[in-house]
Amino acid sequence: MKVAVHNIVNNIEQDELDAGRLQEVYEIGVELGKKVSLPDSFSAEIRTDLVKLAVASARANRRQAYGSNPHVGKRKPMSGMKHSVEWWGKGRGVSRIMRRTGQRRGAQNPHTLGGRRAHGPKVEKDWSRKLNRNERRLARNSALAATTNIEMVSGRGHRFAEEISSLPIVLGDYSENGEKIDIEAFNLNGGTRKVNAIFEALGLGDDLRRARDGRKIRAGKATMRGRVHKTPKSVLLVVANKDGLAKAARNLPGVDVVAAKDLSAEHLAPGGDLGRLTVFTKAAVEALN
Repeated sequence: MKVAVHNIVNNIEQDELDAGRLQEVYEIGVELGKKVSLPDSFSAEIRTDLVKLAVASARANRRQAYGSNPHVGKRKPMSGMKHSVEWWGKGRGVSRIMRRTGQRRGAQNPHTLGGRRAHGPKVEKDWSRKLNRNERRLARNSALAATTNIEMVSGRGHRFAEEISSLPIVLGDYSENGEKIDIEAFNLNGGTRKVNAIFEALGLGDDLRRARDGRKIRAGKATMRGRVHKTPKSVLLVVANKDGLAKAARNLPGVDVVAAKDLSAEHLAPGGDLGRLTVFTKAAVEALN
């Protein structure tokens, strides 16, 4: 399978703002270059079941252990055991549970008000899920093959220009004011604005706006735990080395950057849903071979 390489030409001009301030304006041109052959993994059979297994395994292996603190008597009691209690003894015709001092109310039992949990979560529980190496590799190849299917990518909710006739998009040469620069190591001065302009010229601007406008506040306790916002997934940028391009693109809402050697099914199919809108650099495609 072959796809055309997109060569980027960036002409930078100075635009004067109010109060004499200057701002750089980027005029991006996209030129189609020579076609490159994609690895055989892009032609693999699409296996939805394997992809879901691989994503579930990756999420389970990241899960942190949690549980209640161990009960260490009155010095360090666990939840539900923090009462002053006494035992009435036998022969009173009532159950032999601990009761609050000076009261009839039971305490420190699973079936009593404010008591401990019967079988709470244990820190020792193993949440991980094992997956064979070949299954993980096949799942990644299936997810790669899905990125070439325009119907699956649009069906996942991604938005892109109608002029795009083939996927994935592969970035080739990059020139700035006539000077050729390695696209993965370009100057970070205004880097995020440059990447945004490049994606707009490639016809991916609608998807960036979809992710930015779809950002919302989570429901539930996650807002108290540092996970306040939830952002839709947008473009996945695959690079050979995490250099200037990676640092500039990671600031865009919904955009994820991953090195080719670390690429997995979860990057290509978040939540197990195949068909993520993906952009590769030419060096990343060569690294996948």
